[in-house]
Amino acid sequence: MRKIKLSSAYFGKEEAEAVAKVLMTQVVNMGQEVMHFEEELHNFFGRSEAHVTCVHSCTAALQLAIQACNIGADDEILVPTFTFVSTFQAVRANGAVPVPCDVDLDDGFIDLNDAETRLTSKTKAIIPVLFAGCSSKIDKVYQFAKNHNLKVIEDAAHCFGDERIANRDGIFCFSFDPIKNISCGDGGCILTTHTEITERLKDMRLLGVIGDTERRFQGKRSWNSDVKELGWRLHMNNIAAAIGRAQLAKFSEIRMLRQRNANMYLAALADISEIQLFPINAKTAVPHIFPIIVKNGRRNELQKYLADAGIETGVQYKPNHLLSYFNMGYALPNAEKLYDEILSLPIHPLVTEDDMAYIISIIRRFF
Repeated sequence: MRKIKLSSAYFGKEEAEAVAKVLMTQVVNMGQEVMHFEEELHNFFGRSEAHVTCVHSCTAALQLAIQACNIGADDEILVPTFTFVSTFQAVRANGAVPVPCDVDLDDGFIDLNDAETRLTSKTKAIIPVLFAGCSSKIDKVYQFAKNHNLKVIEDAAHCFGDERIANRDGIFCFSFDPIKNISCGDGGCILTTHTEITERLKDMRLLGVIGDTERRFQGKRSWNSDVKELGWRLHMNNIAAAIGRAQLAKFSEIRMLRQRNANMYLAALADISEIQLFPINAKTAVPHIFPIIVKNGRRNELQKYLADAGIETGVQYKPNHLLSYFNMGYALPNAEKLYDEILSLPIHPLVTEDDMAYIISIIRRFF
C-alpha cells in the first residue's frame, strides 16, 4: 500500500551542502550567513522600505513583535481561538492576556463581530491568523484596529510567498519550521516597515545587547556593551540560515508544486456536496495546508477511510479556549463546529501528481 504523509520537509543535496559549508567555517552561531539570509529575504519580499529580522521560530517572532509594540503585563490581545497554541503562548510570554475570539465558518478568519464584544480598556492589539493562506478579509482587520486604536501583528505562518503581503504596512511574523513553505529546520522572521521596531527586535533577539547584531555580522564579539531592556536568546544561527537560503533559492519550484496540488483539489472536490472548500486563491497564495470541511458528521469516518488507504490527514487546530490554560469560561460555537468538521489533506511538494490523483479518487469513492 502506498503511504502519503500529511506533511514533509522538502530537503535535498542543496541544503546538505549548505550546512556542510557552514560547519567547515567553524562559525555556526549567528553571523554572516544570517545577514545574507536577511538580505535575500528582503529582496524576496520586494519592499525596499521594509526590514527583516530572523529568529529561531515564528513563536519567537510573535513574542518579540509584541514586546516591541510595548505590550506587556495585563494588557489584552484579541486572538482567533482557531490557531496553533504558539500564537497564544507568544502573548503569555510577554505577560499579556490572549483573549480568544470566534472565527468565521467559511475560512477560519477571526470574527470581528465577536472580537468587538471582547474589547476592554486593556485591549492593545489584535493578531489576525492567516489560516491556510486565507487573507481576503485582512483589510477589515486594519480598519477595525484603526477604529479601536489597536496594533496589528499578523501571524503569517501559513502565508510565506503570498503576493498580497507586499501591499500592507504592518508587522508580519513568518514560520520556517520543517513543514512550512520554506524551512530552516526551525526558524522564523519578522517583516516590518517600522524602523524603530526593527532596531529593537535586532537587540532583543540577542539578550538585549545593544548593537550585537551588527558586530556579529562583522565577525566580531561584544565585550563592552550595554543592555537597556529585557532581551532573549531567540536569534537564528548560521546553520539554520544556510538551510533557509537553499530553500529560498528553490522557492519557485516549491511554489509551483504547492499551487499545482491545491488547484487539483479545488477542481476535483468542488462538486462534492458534503465537502466545503476554503476560499484559497492558489494563484496568489502558496498554501501551507489544504483543509476541507466535511459536513453531516462524517469527518472522522472519512479520515479513517483515507488512513486505511495509506493517506495521512490532520485536524488543525484544537481551539485554544478549549485548552485548560487558556480557557476563559465562554463558548465559541463557530470554532468548535469547525474543529469537529475540519480535515487537512496532504499538499506538500513531495506529493506527486500521481499521489494527488490517488487521494482524490479515494475521497470521491468515499462520497
